Amino acid sequence: MAPKADINKAGWEQGDFPILCETCLGDNAFVRMTKQEYGRECGTCTRPFTVFRWNPGQGMRFKSTVVCQTCAKVKNVCQTCLLDLTYGLPVQVRDTALAVKNAAPTSDINREYYAQNVERQLEGSSSSGLELGRANSAGKDMLKALARTDPYYKRNRPHICSFFVKGECKRGTECPYRHEIPEKTELSNQNIRDRYYGRNDPVAKKIMSGYAASQGLTPPDDQSITSLFLSSLPESATEQTLRPTLVQSLPSVPAERFKSIVHVSKSRCAFVNFTDRASAERAAEAWASGVTVDGTNVSVKWGRSRPKPGAPGGGSSPAAGTSSAATATAEA
Repeated sequence: MAPKADINKAGWEQGDFPILCETCLGDNAFVRMTKQEYGRECGTCTRPFTVFRWNPGQGMRFKSTVVCQTCAKVKNVCQTCLLDLTYGLPVQVRDTALAVKNAAPTSDINREYYAQNVERQLEGSSSSGLELGRANSAGKDMLKALARTDPYYKRNRPHICSFFVKGECKRGTECPYRHEIPEKTELSNQNIRDRYYGRNDPVAKKIMSGYAASQGLTPPDDQSITSLFLSSLPESATEQTLRPTLVQSLPSVPAERFKSIVHVSKSRCAFVNFTDRASAERAAEAWASGVTVDGTNVSVKWGRSRPKPGAPGGGSSPAAGTSSAATATAEA
């Protein structure tokens, strides 16, 4: 990249063509774009960048880029919808499945400095800055099952007319916006930075919880259950080797949220106990296709409730004191 004539623009980004997914680009092979250098600040690193604007097709709304190309390359995402370019999924789903830890800083002080360093590293390269390393087979299977291979042009529809919702729109059929009453759901509140950094994304939450339910990992109604049951462990697995492997496979869950790991070597199973229910649910969603331990794909199930004292079969056992899933031992 040639040096900028104005020293104040040294950290600003110029581009000749945006990084887009097939859906955002549209089905028109002769799309026309407008280009505005330094037209907006990046939605994540706040650096001014070149903004592209276009209409993806007839009856669709105009779209534009919202993050700079450097930030898009760091996460391998589209500059407009911020979905992964390979799988068409939210960043949170991809990073959870592949156990990718977010390395990009989120503070205002470090974001621009980080983006400039990454831009220098990627200068002259067309590859992504996302380093996946050796992804486990279970995570790859999960992404293959969830991947969106076909474009979804319905996402390019015009927004809902706010005047129509209030009953004040007088344009009728000439109104360029949709005349529909919006449904208030958890997907109504979406944030650019949450989507980019892969945190608290309601779309990702819906996708992962739905996939976990399809794999038999629907969260039990009993909120006291905070344990997961791992079966078919390799013979080489021990309690000392399980903890670092499981912690590494869940970057979104801090290590201190792992309360204990009870390994039953005779049955080749283990109980993973968490300190809170939310961490257990995140683990179940991440391990919906299983978790790789020493090269072996291990199946995962929710634990069971502790039998209440005095109930039939409600006697206590040594294992029950350390794991709420101890009653599942017999299934091993």
